[in-house]
Amino acid sequence: MFRRRRSADDEFQEEEEAYDEPAEDEWPAEAPSAEGGPWDAGEAYPARERVDLGSLQVPVGPEHDIQIVMVDQHGVWVTVRHGESEMQIQAFAAPRRGLLWDDIRAEIAKEVRDAGGGSEELEGPFGTELVAQVPAEQGQPASGLKPARFVGVDGPRWFLRGLLTGPAAGGGEAAGLLEEVFRDVVVVRGEHPVPPREILELRLPPEAQKAFEEQAAAAEENRFQTDLNPFERGPEFTETR
Repeated sequence: MFRRRRSADDEFQEEEEAYDEPAEDEWPAEAPSAEGGPWDAGEAYPARERVDLGSLQVPVGPEHDIQIVMVDQHGVWVTVRHGESEMQIQAFAAPRRGLLWDDIRAEIAKEVRDAGGGSEELEGPFGTELVAQVPAEQGQPASGLKPARFVGVDGPRWFLRGLLTGPAAGGGEAAGLLEEVFRDVVVVRGEHPVPPREILELRLPPEAQKAFEEQAAAAEENRFQTDLNPFERGPEFTETR
């Protein structure tokens, strides 16, 4: 988990084409752009304290927590939590020409509909977004519905998606801080070829990566240890009814 602590004074397709950079006039003129960011690492962007997570540099602050969600020891998305709201952020490779958000938005709407929910497109601070009601428990429509809000920004050879849940899914004041974080994210696309729609690599900062590897090694070591005392009292669990 990454969070800037309060100080005494701080209260508060196609496969990718040739890999050379395209000319400026090759970018689609209709590409939606938010006022400000998200930013590309190759452009000028405002200085701010950010944690370097590989393909994403995410603003840190005392009011929100940042975590990488790992699957098979690979980072798949970043979660930003603020109060009872959270936002998942993912960066994907995109083709040099054409936009992804229009197609992805339609795909998400179909998935929501097939899952028993509903959605509508609205204009938000990052352009067209998808405001949805999705099953409270994935794959269980009978569990009731909860609000979710999908935002997306097409960048140069990348696409950034955010999913807001909790009070922030309704927009308004609850969403303000998370929108600010999303707006100040820096995407590091890199020069290596990546197929369109593939997740851009996330990585832990060196200190966190070392702790993660040590924890994984300890877990692997414990897996091969044999308990020679079958009568030793094991862990206890208390159930509250």
